[in-house]
Formats: sequence, C-alpha cells, structure tokens
Amino acid sequence: MKSVFDPIDVHQILNRINKLTPETPAKWGKMNVAQMLAHCNVSYEMIYENIHPKPNPILKLFLKLVIKNKVVTEKPYAHNSPTAPAFIISDAKQFEKERTRLINHINQTLENGPTYFDGRESHSFGKLNVTEWNNMLYKHLDHHLSQFGV
Repeated sequence: MKSVFDPIDVHQILNRINKLTPETPAKWGKMNVAQMLAHCNVSYEMIYENIHPKPNPILKLFLKLVIKNKVVTEKPYAHNSPTAPAFIISDAKQFEKERTRLINHINQTLENGPTYFDGRESHSFGKLNVTEWNNMLYKHLDHHLSQFGV
C-alpha cells in the first residue's frame, strides 16, 4: 500500500485532490465532492483537533473488536460501506475551504512522520502502530478519491 508518510505518494495524492472541481460527480454514494472532502477531513480532525467526542468505553470496545480490522488493514473498502455517525456529512460545504483543509492535514501528517503516529492512540481503536495508521488514512483517501474518479 502507498504511504501517507512518503513524499512521492503524498504528491500523487495531492495531484488527485487537485484534479477535483466543485462539479466533479461521484461514481457512487450520496455525497457531493465538497461533502466528500469534509468527510475525509474528519479523520484528521480526530487526530489534530479536539472537536469530536470520543466513544464511550463500551462502544470503543465494540469498535476495536468488530470494526478496527476492517479499517486498519490493506483490504479496500466496498462501495457504499456504512459510515460512522461522526463521518456523515449532510449539510452544504465549501469546496475550496474543505480541499485546502484536507491538503493541509495531509501535509501536516507527512511533516509529522511515522514516529509521531507509531503507538499513538486512535480516537476509536486504541493504540495503533504506524502501518495501521497509514492503512487507515491512505485507504480512506484512496477510496473517496476513486469515488470521484481521480
């Protein structure tokens, strides 16, 4: 799998993001392109901002036991997979604002590097190693960029 910690792979991700326009149609799903960018930002908000409530201990245990391996492995997501409530974006979003935020988050992740993430506590899954963080972040981006044909 490509890496959110590799400058060449990040350059490719950013090129894909920069191919999007406010009118880029989705190949599947309910979100428009601005909502998708906002949706992708949620992963990084959970890392860098304290704006999403953490799950209670019982929900966190469920997430670790049932959901974690679907998220942190290299196996791609299926189209129209269920989405956690914090990731559901149904209101209107500003395309350029969300794209800029996402690019900044991706660049911050590259700058922080793998040592920042290795053993870091995930919002929902407990401590993850660097491979799990990479798989989770890269796979999510790749899934949604493919959803919009880039």
